Amino acid sequence: MANLSGARLPSAAMDERGEVDRWKPQKAAGGEHRDELPPELDVSGLVGPYLFPDNARRRISAAIYAVVGLALVALWAAFSTGGVLVNRGLLAGGVVMLLVAIYHVRAGYPLVVRDLDALTAASRQVGFPIGHASAQLGWRGLVSRPTWRILLYSSDDPPTKRGLVLVDGVDGAVVAHFVEDNPEDWSEFDR
Repeated sequence: MANLSGARLPSAAMDERGEVDRWKPQKAAGGEHRDELPPELDVSGLVGPYLFPDNARRRISAAIYAVVGLALVALWAAFSTGGVLVNRGLLAGGVVMLLVAIYHVRAGYPLVVRDLDALTAASRQVGFPIGHASAQLGWRGLVSRPTWRILLYSSDDPPTKRGLVLVDGVDGAVVAHFVEDNPEDWSEFDR
């Protein structure tokens, strides 16, 4: 079986059906290993807007931690007669699991403000027409509040200004911003 480049793959990269095992490192024609993303992580063929995952998914893990923590505390309460298998370590583990569950509930902010809404808030803040821009979702603080980091350039050709704006992902407020004249030299790209 040949890969897309036409080079023959080694038999170690094939599974029992003779198909390529994408989880094993592939050897290129020159014998060197090539990294390759598994198909479910490859977004090169993605068409349309990318949907950022929501932090509220942390509440699922919080429920799991809470159930396990309550089970450990209940097991300790029911069988804590000084035995070897059920002791204070079970209680401590249950309490730690409950504390982690509380943290996950607290840190599970829903992502209400989407990237285009954050870009709109950033454009209002900087006060100039935006050309190229990039949005990155990050988190701030101990409870991981979602925050959009918007890097933007003015729409002039070449851009005369650039800025960085932090927009809260929960309520859309501008957390911080910085705007400056663009120090980059674009003269080598003049037509």
